[in-house]
Amino acid sequence: MDIGHLVRQQKNMFAEGKTLTHMFRKHQLEKLKIALKRYESDIYETLKKDLNKSEYEAFASEIGFLYGEIDEAIKHLHSWMKPVKVKSPISHSGAKSYIYKQPYGVALIISPWNYPIQLTFAPLIGAIAAGNCAIIKPSELAPNVSRLIADMVQNTYEPDYIAVVEGDKEISQQLLEEHFDYIFFTGSVPVGKIVMEKASKHLTPVTLELGGKSPCIVNEDAKIPLAARRITWGKFLNAGQTCIAPDYLLVHEDVKVELLKELIAAIESFYGKHPHRHPDFTRIVNRNHFERLTEYLKNGEIVYGGIADEKHLTISPTILDGVSWDDPIMQDEIFGPILPVLTFTQIEEVKKEIAHAPNPLALYLFTENEQTQEWAIDNISFGGGCINDTLMHIANPNLPMGGIGSSGVGQYHGKASFDTFSHQKSIVKQTTKFDLSFRYPNSKIGLKILRKIFK
Repeated sequence: MDIGHLVRQQKNMFAEGKTLTHMFRKHQLEKLKIALKRYESDIYETLKKDLNKSEYEAFASEIGFLYGEIDEAIKHLHSWMKPVKVKSPISHSGAKSYIYKQPYGVALIISPWNYPIQLTFAPLIGAIAAGNCAIIKPSELAPNVSRLIADMVQNTYEPDYIAVVEGDKEISQQLLEEHFDYIFFTGSVPVGKIVMEKASKHLTPVTLELGGKSPCIVNEDAKIPLAARRITWGKFLNAGQTCIAPDYLLVHEDVKVELLKELIAAIESFYGKHPHRHPDFTRIVNRNHFERLTEYLKNGEIVYGGIADEKHLTISPTILDGVSWDDPIMQDEIFGPILPVLTFTQIEEVKKEIAHAPNPLALYLFTENEQTQEWAIDNISFGGGCINDTLMHIANPNLPMGGIGSSGVGQYHGKASFDTFSHQKSIVKQTTKFDLSFRYPNSKIGLKILRKIFK
């Protein structure tokens, strides 16, 4: 495929102005929902092949999410597209001020393997709603899903509007050499740095959805059995291969023993006595990641789990105690079904602990104390999160999703997706019925009036 030619085709199509109308964008969103429904059974099949995802998990964490996002965009698209009138200061007497929403042009969307359907089409919904063309690069690590995405898009859209380019990292590098108008990347921090560096060549704006070591704090006043169930669900969904999964536990020492007991009970309740053999427990994406994770099992003490099945690339949900920030498992995002446990005695200590890996993508806090809740929100820097739950903030289209610092740049979901793919163009519409002479350099009273206005 001639990537340069494809980009030029899309730039030409965008220049014709076809994507600018509400009717066009709404129709394209409707076509996307129809395509998802038509290919739903194929999506289940390919997710099972690549990651061993169950139909329940595939619908709950990928497809159902997208239906909601599309419906939200269609419902509110007209109001999102409208120019927003804003106040004009007294210095602009007679003028009206507006913010117009302008699509960037041709967007590049690079998606990951862990939620390959959701994290491909969620940003595409924003790109379409905002009036852009788009080229999608799915992850080669989920090859069956990648081929399906290519088929879906090819059978739904013309390539000069929405297209898919498949391939390995060399293809990604070729794409990043092109002059796109916007780049949306979801993936690891090291690759995110490369994307930002390549984008800087053309001063292309970017959204980087990255990750980091997202802490889960359990205070002494938490409802422990409930916390254990919600932590177990959030951590071991997709075998921990979730960018906003709880990466490690910070638990008050007074409730540590009880929490560990309840975590084990929750794991066995969800996945049985032998989770690594459960037919619907997600496998590790490839052998390299499997070997990386099995090395982490050598850190600390295995409280529960620790079974690695090399043949099926599965690792049972594992709890590790006795780890420290010097251990390899605490040096990088785990991205797997292993949960290290650290303790604290005073809630204020957690800020210092989290500072070892600052600016996580998510933070989860379990406590009944509202002052403690507000203290954590105000004093710890993180992308987003939940109080007394895990992961659920991502499922609300009214909440922007994004990181801070090393965990990412920019936000999306719901209106935030539309805003991400739109340039806010500021316009002043000035009256011609009169002219304020004090603005001109020959005015004798201009300085006096300006000082009164801006004092």
